[in-house]
Amino acid sequence: MDTEKVFSYKEPEENSGYLLWQVTMQWQLNMNRALGKMGLTLTQFSLMAGLYWLSQKQQTVTQQQLADYANTDKMMTSKVLITLEKKQFLERVKDPDDSRAKQLKITKKGTQTLKEAYQIVKQVDDVFFKNVFKDKTVFDDLLTRLIK
Repeated sequence: MDTEKVFSYKEPEENSGYLLWQVTMQWQLNMNRALGKMGLTLTQFSLMAGLYWLSQKQQTVTQQQLADYANTDKMMTSKVLITLEKKQFLERVKDPDDSRAKQLKITKKGTQTLKEAYQIVKQVDDVFFKNVFKDKTVFDDLLTRLIK
């Protein structure tokens, strides 16, 4: 066995990045399992939720604005939006000011599905984060600092 030391720590659990990755993977798996019962993925839910929030703040929302807001890859966002459009959860229409851009509008069916999906997401979150609930303010502040 090679005795050259690769890591500066004895166990991966000593590394913050590893822990964050493990938590993220576990949370995503739980969300995808729960949302899958509705025929949704976490990515689909997240983009629909992002579109909902952006639509509350501004008249029109383009695919690019949604991808920027959700911090997602432009091509992946486009593919997911095509799927959501096929499910009739949103409409993609040509932007009258920019022929390359698509404006997005959540449909009534999409809003209802988002409402139902949110109840599932909330239940999963409540269970998943129950052990840090008493420290929620600190936890959320630390996550916000990492995002920035």
